[in-house]
Amino acid sequence: MDKMFCMQCEQTAGGVACTRSGVCGKGASTAALQDTLTGALISASRDGGGLSDELLLRGLFATLTNVNFDDGSLDALIAEVGRESYDLYTVWDADEDTRSLKTLLLLGVRGVAAYAYHSFVLGYDVAEICSFIRKALSAVAEPDWGLKELLPLVMDCGRVNLDALALLDKANTESFGTPEPTVVSRAVEPGPFIVVSGHDLHDLRLLLEQTEGSGVNVYTHGEMLPAHGYPGLRKFAHLKGNFGGAWQEQQKEFDGVPGAFLFTTNCLMPPKAGYADRVFTTASVAYPGLWHIDGKDFKPVIAKALELGGYSETQPGGTFTTGFGHGAVLANAGAIVEAVKSGAIKRFYLIGGCDGAKEGRSYFTELAKLTPADSVILTLACGKYRFNDIDFGTVAGLPRLLDMGQCNDAYGAVKVAMALAEAFECGVNELPLSFVISWYEQKAVSILLTLLYLGIKNIKLGPSLPAFVSPNVLKYLVDNFGVSAVSTPEGDLYK
Repeated sequence: MDKMFCMQCEQTAGGVACTRSGVCGKGASTAALQDTLTGALISASRDGGGLSDELLLRGLFATLTNVNFDDGSLDALIAEVGRESYDLYTVWDADEDTRSLKTLLLLGVRGVAAYAYHSFVLGYDVAEICSFIRKALSAVAEPDWGLKELLPLVMDCGRVNLDALALLDKANTESFGTPEPTVVSRAVEPGPFIVVSGHDLHDLRLLLEQTEGSGVNVYTHGEMLPAHGYPGLRKFAHLKGNFGGAWQEQQKEFDGVPGAFLFTTNCLMPPKAGYADRVFTTASVAYPGLWHIDGKDFKPVIAKALELGGYSETQPGGTFTTGFGHGAVLANAGAIVEAVKSGAIKRFYLIGGCDGAKEGRSYFTELAKLTPADSVILTLACGKYRFNDIDFGTVAGLPRLLDMGQCNDAYGAVKVAMALAEAFECGVNELPLSFVISWYEQKAVSILLTLLYLGIKNIKLGPSLPAFVSPNVLKYLVDNFGVSAVSTPEGDLYK
């Protein structure tokens, strides 16, 4: 159990694979158990019965990067699935094109499962999505399948992920209201507080309900920042603001802080000793030695926040602006179209995706800074933290930087692009719109497949291309979609 093979994230060791321990912090035994769990889910999908949608989604979610580091929790999940595990190493031993496509499909459906899970916990029907996930997992185990059989399924994964994103958009807006542009404080007020990280808005609402009247304030972190745009969450007066920046800064930003931390989904890093005693996990998130909340009773988190007491004085900070979902942007569609026609807006840049700690991500900051004053930057996911503290000013009466939300809100960007194409009676690829996507983990893979399914071309992807994409598969993506690695901010500005 001292060796592993993991190449599912952008920061994989040497740009190839983690083989001793994960750059994310997981050990070889954890990686092996995640492979065993994935294999058990594949076997359950192939035998066609007895595995609930909830367990399928929850199990796959536990295999994403920065979610579950706890061997005991993974063992319990494997036992719950109750199937003999398919040996994933037969996939890694296949010819490189088969390995590449099967890996792309497997990582893609992990992302789909994460998005579908959020809809499921809000009570929405995910049966059709889960049916495809089972089909895709079964295909991974087909020994004789090659490019002819796998490539259409990989592209279809993009279609199903679009369905999953559309369902999640519906689930979130019907549950919490349509996001509205909102200025969010970065200051922390005196008194006990809880910081909520991850993506799960349902968990955030439950925590807000349970802390109401307790004297404990709640702050968002990382991908939770866009929660402030939802009227159904913003109505809680003790949802105060946003703490810190992107997920990869947590070991520095959380150390010694007198508040409690709750992780609801991916983005957990191995906690340092200076704050490990105040970190709680829930749902698929787990780490050895941390208090895991089952049943959504957050009393232990609240008690820890009260015990720590918070700061005695206000910790100053600036502001972020969020809440520019497709509803808010398209409400101004007429003005935007006229601004483009008049030449006031000459280009849109979608600069977003996952953030990370690997060298090269300053590219996205520099690119944003270089965008001209007559352009609009659309952003979403934690990649926004590379530049969302910069004042880009306004254009045609609109902020030049529009934060459209979490990676879970990628459907909003698709809606805006399609609406603009319809308004100008052209295809998306004919719009003055550049796609520059940063990726880190598996949800970004599924979003890329969705963009390809929609026929969107000339996407710049970075800071590096996925290690699991073989030369032949990459050639297919280049020849058919113009996908390429980012180069320099100056060179990519209008491309």
